[in-house]
Amino acid sequence: MTSTDRKYWLMKAEPDSRVVKGKDVKFSVDDFEAARTTPWEGVRNFEARNLMKEMSIGDKILFYHSNCKSPGIAGFAEVSKEAYPDYTAWDSSHPYFDPKTKQDDPKWFMIDATFLSRAEHFVPLSLLRHIAESANSDPPDEIAYVGTEGMKAVKAMPLVTRGRLSVQRVSQECWGIIQMMSEKGGWEDMTFGKKKPSTSTRPRQPATKNSRAKTNPTNNDGGGSEVEGKVDASEEPDIKPKKGKKGKASDVDTGTQKVTVPHRRSVRTKKED
Repeated sequence: MTSTDRKYWLMKAEPDSRVVKGKDVKFSVDDFEAARTTPWEGVRNFEARNLMKEMSIGDKILFYHSNCKSPGIAGFAEVSKEAYPDYTAWDSSHPYFDPKTKQDDPKWFMIDATFLSRAEHFVPLSLLRHIAESANSDPPDEIAYVGTEGMKAVKAMPLVTRGRLSVQRVSQECWGIIQMMSEKGGWEDMTFGKKKPSTSTRPRQPATKNSRAKTNPTNNDGGGSEVEGKVDASEEPDIKPKKGKKGKASDVDTGTQKVTVPHRRSVRTKKED
């Protein structure tokens, strides 16, 4: 594969423990480094599945920590096996079992991914959002090395424009910028991602029965929650819950690994990192 043929992706997994059907589906950069190569099972979202079916051996992957306190890019990987049926979908003991898929007519697919390296500097989502929300075309002084083209590449990332999907395309330009940022860092003393204290002196009105808005809990990923195999709970699954019952978190894209490796958490959107 030549560099012009290579494609680039971002794939999410949950680094914190979360038990689904008695199994911990967490999959952090530590787990990935220990496993080296892992099937990316448990994705139960059609768009994410279709993106995996486009992947080729040698494609590069940004490994992203999702659905956690500090979401962001934690490492780098590559596709080592192209899409094949996700056998965990018809395993009733698996956290992301789908009773509507059959072995002779598989609905869900997965790829194998091989760990390449950790990000020398963890690239937080809050920094990428800070760049995306900036009205300036020039980067902050602390990361001047990304240049105006780097600012444009980050601003165009699906991660900051739509967020919730656990498998996303990444441009070659953006891949290079993220790799450079992970090597150089420099944002440690920047202030971003923190809410500014309110300066309003207006007295707070007591809540009334009709004025209370119902809200859903959110995480720092900024998406809805969905679960994926080596998935994260921030992406919405395309598995419909049984009629009359609420959908479970396990209905989202999540993946697990084989016996000797921790289950890999898929990233679907609750809210995606």
